[in-house]
Formats: sequence, C-alpha cells, structure tokens
Amino acid sequence: MTHILPNLKTSLLAALIVLGFAIQGNKAHAAATEILTVAGGCFWCVEADFESVKGVSEVISGYTGGTTENPTYKDVTHGGTGHYEAAQIMYDPDQVTRQQLLAMFLRSVDVTDSGGQFCDRGDSYRTAIFADGQAAEDARQAIAQASKELGQKIVTPVLPLQKFHPAEDYHQNYYKGDDLQITRFGIKDQAEAYKRYRNGCGRDARVRELWGDQAPFAKGH
Repeated sequence: MTHILPNLKTSLLAALIVLGFAIQGNKAHAAATEILTVAGGCFWCVEADFESVKGVSEVISGYTGGTTENPTYKDVTHGGTGHYEAAQIMYDPDQVTRQQLLAMFLRSVDVTDSGGQFCDRGDSYRTAIFADGQAAEDARQAIAQASKELGQKIVTPVLPLQKFHPAEDYHQNYYKGDDLQITRFGIKDQAEAYKRYRNGCGRDARVRELWGDQAPFAKGH
C-alpha cells in the first residue's frame, strides 16, 4: 500500500499535466480563428461561396452597420434600420489569409453597383467591408488593387466594425437546407429554391462579366 500511493499520485499528476496541455492547445486553436465581416448582397450567397473555401470554418449570416437593436429580416429589407445584410467569415489564418479572402470577396460581387446587388435593390443589399486597424488597411489595399485590375472605380466602402446581429435561424445555411418553402418557383426545398434564386438573379453572370477568369466562385454555379 505504501508503494501504491506515491505511484497513484505520480499518475494523477501526469494526467493533470496532459489535461493542462490539452486545454492550452484548445485555447490556442480557438484564439487562431479570425473573423472577416463583409456585406455582399444576399447573405445566402456569401455564405455559400465562402464556406467552400479551405480554411474557412463557418460563415454566419446577419445584419450590421445600422442603429436598430435586434433587427429582423423584415426590418432590414424594408429599410430605415441602416443595416446591411452581412456575413461573418470565420477562418484560420494559417490556411487562408485575410488578404486572400478580401481579394476573393471583391471578385465575387458587383463592386461597381452602389444601389444594391444584382436583382436585390436597396441600401440593405449594398456591398461593404467592415474592419478596423490593420484589417481596414488591408481592405483599402485590396480595393485599390482590384480597382487597378478591373480598370473601374470600386464603390464598395470600408466601414468601421459595428455590432453584428446573427440573422434568424432559417437563414443560416439556407443554401443547403432541406426544409420545404413556398417560392416563386413553386414548393421547393431551400437548396433548390436557393439555386433557382441565384441563377434567376443573375449574380454569377454579372460577376463573370466583370471579372472573367478571376471570379473565384461564379464558375462553379
């Protein structure tokens, strides 16, 4: 018995040390995740595009840029809240950089349109990048480079970060949902309704017209 207790204490101490390293490792992993907040018209489309990017763990659809607390989809699309339909892109900077994501974003929208995006019109559908500090500087540099390559003025602004309000649950991952919806195309599941909406709205056709082979997502639709 006298030999068992010290061995038990040693084993317990070793287990605690291993657990401590595991906790620290999880904290370090969590700390490595960064967020890029953008508005690119329909947030379903931004979510679908960027969740296909290696290094992006999740994209959350929501609202930002306005003054109304706890805005709803109806509030935002009716106007007057100041909010944009937006998306938070969660990513691992060791796998994809902020600069790469910014370049992809600018080439996935109509950066020449200040009145909305594609068939979606109004202030809530305008494009924007929400960032402060170095992220804002990176965004301005990305815009300057994209403008040079496009040969046109880019109207997408860089705006200060503001509170982000996640959209209603049914908007999250809409592009791959299987719930049935009554749509202009009849009764369709969310994924099918999304595909028909995106094609009918002309998003990919316009992006290809602007960016050609540089469009990172339009070729896949």
